Amino acid sequence: MSWFQKIMSSRIRTEGGNKKKNIPEGLWGKCKECEAVLYQPETLKHGKVCPKCGHHESLSGRERIEYFLDEAPMEEIGGEVKPEDPLKFKDSKKYKDRLVATQKSTGENDALIAVKGKLKGRDVVVTAFDFKFMAGSMGSVVGEKFVRAVHLALEQQLPLINFSASGGARMQESLFSLMQMSKTSAALRRMKLAGLPYISVLTNPTTGGVSASLAMLGDVNIAEPNALICFAGPRVIEQTVRETLPEGFQRSEFLLEKGAIDMIVSRHDLSDKIFQLLDLLKPVNGQLIEPDEVIVADDHPKS
Repeated sequence: MSWFQKIMSSRIRTEGGNKKKNIPEGLWGKCKECEAVLYQPETLKHGKVCPKCGHHESLSGRERIEYFLDEAPMEEIGGEVKPEDPLKFKDSKKYKDRLVATQKSTGENDALIAVKGKLKGRDVVVTAFDFKFMAGSMGSVVGEKFVRAVHLALEQQLPLINFSASGGARMQESLFSLMQMSKTSAALRRMKLAGLPYISVLTNPTTGGVSASLAMLGDVNIAEPNALICFAGPRVIEQTVRETLPEGFQRSEFLLEKGAIDMIVSRHDLSDKIFQLLDLLKPVNGQLIEPDEVIVADDHPKS
């Protein structure tokens, strides 16, 4: 006990010295990169980008969309679609139980959110992966919601913007999951034939079957800084080739240097940059494609 505490009356010590301040949890956090202490409500307001070092923290699908689009009413696409368990898959836990637990913790039905909204007053269709939902893995519902978003874009002649954050195809759905790679790619082919812009934004991480399909098929492929973008991760490659990989391997800066992506844009600047790109890529004499033809139509015109 210090000399000050000894001369301080016992009443003051008991009433004031041991009283704890009632501070709500979750108000403060640390940057994972520089460990700066951050006020979380303010950080969320600025898109979860560290003001000290510029580190881009992950956003949920809804946080991503709300930060990117205007504060205007949005129309959700396929929000009622829920995943099923046709294979009755079970590893250490039943797939059905995993879905219920993840839906409860995230408040989402699956790993993709699709909406129609406004970007600086312009109507757009936006899809965003939620990595917190089973690592943003792509199953049947993700593919279905993405194609429904394409349908709406074709119907209303709107551009489509996708934000990827995924570990790849969902193993619990096996071939049903892998089929979504071709399903989403075929839908994007129709976007191209209609002359409608598709902007793909790759965030940390974008891997596996998602990176091998819809994530890399944009008219413009944009990445956030220091995002991991790959099919197989660096640890898998190192174990296979038994060599040490260069620093920054498979990060967005590395991919930009090798020509695999078109540009790197900070989260703060994405809305402005994509709005500019849409002005350049807006449809010019594009042929109207019926939504029902997205999958079944022949790509080659009849002679």
